[in-house]
Amino acid sequence: MDLKASIAERRDWYRITNQAGGPVVVDIFDEIGFWGVNAANFQRELAQVNASEITVNLSSPGGEIFEGIAIYNALRSHPANITVRVSALAASIASVIAQAGDRIVMLSGSQMMIHEGSGLCMGNAQDMQQMAELLDRQSDNIATIYAERAGGTPNEWRERMKAETWFNAEEAVASGLADEVEALPRKGEPAEETVTARWDLSVFNYAGRDQAPAPAINEAEPEAQTGGLVQGIRAVGEGGTDCIVPKSPAAPVMEMTVQGEQGPEVIDLLPHAAELPEPAAEPEPDGWAALTAHLFTPAPDSWAAHVAHLLDNPSSSAATAHA
Repeated sequence: MDLKASIAERRDWYRITNQAGGPVVVDIFDEIGFWGVNAANFQRELAQVNASEITVNLSSPGGEIFEGIAIYNALRSHPANITVRVSALAASIASVIAQAGDRIVMLSGSQMMIHEGSGLCMGNAQDMQQMAELLDRQSDNIATIYAERAGGTPNEWRERMKAETWFNAEEAVASGLADEVEALPRKGEPAEETVTARWDLSVFNYAGRDQAPAPAINEAEPEAQTGGLVQGIRAVGEGGTDCIVPKSPAAPVMEMTVQGEQGPEVIDLLPHAAELPEPAAEPEPDGWAALTAHLFTPAPDSWAAHVAHLLDNPSSSAATAHA
């Protein structure tokens, strides 16, 4: 087989097209590096583009780390506004190239995959150790790119990479690795080839999103009940009037309106009915105490009644005072 002819046959993967009155279109539809998209050629041709808008149509299973990083940086450094459209698959280092877009669009049915860097090494233990350290540094570098784009920490993205995480189009947007999903209008043409139809994905742990577990996507932390910083407090009593403390036990504060960044919100201050203490039961009447009450009542003093008029006589009192 003629090697040059073989290489020429494979050059359909990569193309830069200037379109009159529209953005420059860059098509990347093959592996990155080696016999696929060469970073040196790509950067040389991209440097000739002086358009203000570039659309990158991307579908690639990945390839060489350094070649992919070079293509990513070439796109990031270009002054044009870059839109990356993932038409089928952006796996491995191709998912890093996708992050070069100022806007990243996942076409309906497309997928994205991230994983740890891998490589081959032949040599002694020191050679193996150096290769392991190189792969670890490059995986850290890739995780930092994901974190800068999607949020989170590089360590969190390293964990997702170690698990070889596959995202469908909606999951890629939810994770922050893409901005939107675009569903193309139906025109009656046959369905596009599936992701697995063009490349052998058996080199990965999972042959596509359908065979991979669902990705662990960090959902936004729920905001505090006030929606932000507390700016003011209004307590509402039974009568609906503002108060800071209840005026009496009969008029407790039932709710509190907290003014936060997202607007006023009401906080119920009373416990739920199930949590309210049971009212104290009224004591039952003591029948025995009523029957024996006369025994404890002192008897009337009859002698006091006989001498009461002597003590109350004013004349007697006066005589006694002047003796």
